[in-house]
Amino acid sequence: QVQLVESGGGLVQAGGSLRLSCAASGRTFISIAMGWFRQAPGKEREFVAAISRSGANTNYADSAKGRFTISRDNAKNTVLLQMNSLKPEDTAVYYCAAATAPLVASVFFKAGQYNYWGQGTQVTVSS
Repeated sequence: QVQLVESGGGLVQAGGSLRLSCAASGRTFISIAMGWFRQAPGKEREFVAAISRSGANTNYADSAKGRFTISRDNAKNTVLLQMNSLKPEDTAVYYCAAATAPLVASVFFKAGQYNYWGQGTQVTVSS
């Protein structure tokens, strides 16, 4: 079992930055791959970014490339999502997710590949 708690959401003006944090507990952190998803009102949950167990491999949605950076600190059981140059269309509830990963290099970008989810944190970008 893995428990995930997100933090760092809030209200920011367009062009600004936010850093989301996700703290994991309950399972050896280095055994799980991590990801961030988001869901805007009236829309389906969509992939944002993912990182492998070691942190060596990452994957981003096209909408996030060049603006968002995912990273992890295995010593602190934490995954971060640095979001720069935010746009109003980035407004959504952001969810942290964890996937058991037999392979250290695996990166997952489908919601169905993740076993555990956080409660979400709201990000609102004003124009």
